[in-house]
Amino acid sequence: MVSSDQRRRQLAREKFERQQQRREEAHKKARRRNTIIAASLAVVLAAGAAAYASVGLSDNGNDNDAAASPEDVSSSPAPKTGKSGSAEPKMAIDQKASYTMSLKTNQGDIKVTMDAAKTPHTANSFKQLADKGYFDNTKCHRLTTAGIFVLQCGDPEGTGTGGPGYTIPDENLTALGKAGADGMVTYKAGTVAMANTGQPNSGGSQFFLVYKDSKLPPGYTPFGTIDDAGLDTVKAVGAAGVEGGASDGAPKKAVTLEKVTVAKA
Repeated sequence: MVSSDQRRRQLAREKFERQQQRREEAHKKARRRNTIIAASLAVVLAAGAAAYASVGLSDNGNDNDAAASPEDVSSSPAPKTGKSGSAEPKMAIDQKASYTMSLKTNQGDIKVTMDAAKTPHTANSFKQLADKGYFDNTKCHRLTTAGIFVLQCGDPEGTGTGGPGYTIPDENLTALGKAGADGMVTYKAGTVAMANTGQPNSGGSQFFLVYKDSKLPPGYTPFGTIDDAGLDTVKAVGAAGVEGGASDGAPKKAVTLEKVTVAKA
């Protein structure tokens, strides 16, 4: 017969085991969450060389290069990397229209439909930069194949540290719906969104193409949708993987934006 003391010890043991099990489950959930967050941070553009060393990306450009003022972008060739602190280009698009951004790449053509009414600052910036050849002959410098599934482009330096020198405001952030309990929303395959520093209103010229549904924080402006043929092109790049067999880095199937144009649809 089990004594009352033995029964108490048994109950205490069982309670301890249940607590340990709950803690282990919580740790596993936290590790999964951290993996997703770490992957999402790979898309974030850090704010300088020191941050580049930790997350591998930045979008403020070199302070040693010429500034990219609105006049520079609209009336003379845009510098590939501008000085931080420049003003964004003056609004010069039809904000009620749709625009098509055409990416002619060495892997195939990608067309992106942009809604200027929902993302006027983003569409205006891309239009003016593209008109001056800012993106031409630049590489898509980053591919991720685990946690999130994106191809990142728009850095004229090809390193993740370049940008136009100005920032544009976040737009259309509610388009993907309310964040879940994990703080994430789903960026559907075919979505094109702005990368940023992780701070509000810090987008520059770098953007990412989602080739498979990916959960990310709802802080990246979704400004376009890839056409079916273009999505197939990006999926093929994703399927080829990352150089060296990693899950995050330069794509094995290198992608060069040979020519980028933005035109009213």
